[in-house]
Amino acid sequence: MKTFNVPIIYRSPLISAIKQRRKQQDKMKKDFAPTLLELGNLHIYLARHFGFCYGVENAIEISFRTIEENPGRRIFLLSEMIHNPQVNADLQSRGVRFLQDTYGKQLIPFEELNADDIVIIPAFGTTLEIENKLHSIGIHTEQYNTTCPFVEKVWNRSSQIAKKDYTIIVHGKPGHEETRATFSHAAADTPTVVVKDMEETKVLAEYIRGSRPASEFYHAFKGQYSEGFAVEKDLRRIGVVNQTTMLASDTQAIADYLKATMMDTHGLDESTIGERFADTRDTLCYATLDNQSAVIGLLDTPADLAIVVGGYNSSNTSHLVELCEEKLPTYFISSEEKILSPTEILHYNFHNKQEITTKDWLPEQKPARILISSGASCPDALVESVISKLAGYYNASDKLQTLK
Repeated sequence: MKTFNVPIIYRSPLISAIKQRRKQQDKMKKDFAPTLLELGNLHIYLARHFGFCYGVENAIEISFRTIEENPGRRIFLLSEMIHNPQVNADLQSRGVRFLQDTYGKQLIPFEELNADDIVIIPAFGTTLEIENKLHSIGIHTEQYNTTCPFVEKVWNRSSQIAKKDYTIIVHGKPGHEETRATFSHAAADTPTVVVKDMEETKVLAEYIRGSRPASEFYHAFKGQYSEGFAVEKDLRRIGVVNQTTMLASDTQAIADYLKATMMDTHGLDESTIGERFADTRDTLCYATLDNQSAVIGLLDTPADLAIVVGGYNSSNTSHLVELCEEKLPTYFISSEEKILSPTEILHYNFHNKQEITTKDWLPEQKPARILISSGASCPDALVESVISKLAGYYNASDKLQTLK
């Protein structure tokens, strides 16, 4: 796989050595057992896969190269390049300005742009409407488009099944940049609707079966369906794609549920279901799958708590937290600075979107057993900083240095 020129400030000698060793030992990536760091009274178990993915490294390389190659020119990011506050802050410190926030709210009017400006498209991609608006100003984004190739794969798959007259069901968070972009691309080719979870999927299934009045659909899915969507006609043939950072198991469960609904409604079996349901499971992102599988493998290890590092608005990171929360106390932090002391930690509750402080969070028994992973947009350097801070609390800093 291609390697990228990512700023050294995001790298970690410790993590890089661990990842390289695991890669050599497990070239087929079939071993999802964690890596154990024995640091005296502190045992840290690192997930087999975590940190920057292909799409993130590609986006970072393009963004920093664009800054270096264009001194004096105004450079804008359409929105957050990735969902990591440190990386976005670094770009802003180098003069890059954001046109929109992560929810699509305009921060700088497009009218203030001119044809000589550079606009970087983030890793999530963008809508066709915004692309057309930028092109109308004379700004051509092709050279500065960091859209993840795996997001584009979803768009391509959507286009393929749209040509066969399937309606697209997007499993994603309706307000997320990637979902908005995928919805836009899909809706340009075929009727499209977004479902955020299984609960909404079951509601959609009732419209497929005809057990709910079609007129109620437009209220139930307000803001989540394409213009001119006709319930009676557009739910006869469907295919499911996803926001690539959703839980893979959730997307598969949604696809399976809708497939079963189509089979029951239309009296089909496995040999004939293709008439009504398109197989689209290959739209799941490899990095999302690897990171989630690694956390599942990590959770097989008896431990006292888990720490997940990443941006608080990172979808893929929140799903890793969700997996960990099912098994043991879990702390979602954006950096080592959130570890206030051995007795206090400031962490994020993504359910109510608030930071909270927990006291007496480290275990009393020794050795302390801590699971650690991070999101696909989290620099390895941040993970090493978390490990270093924990090692300091257990007088294990010297032992950690011997591992580097």
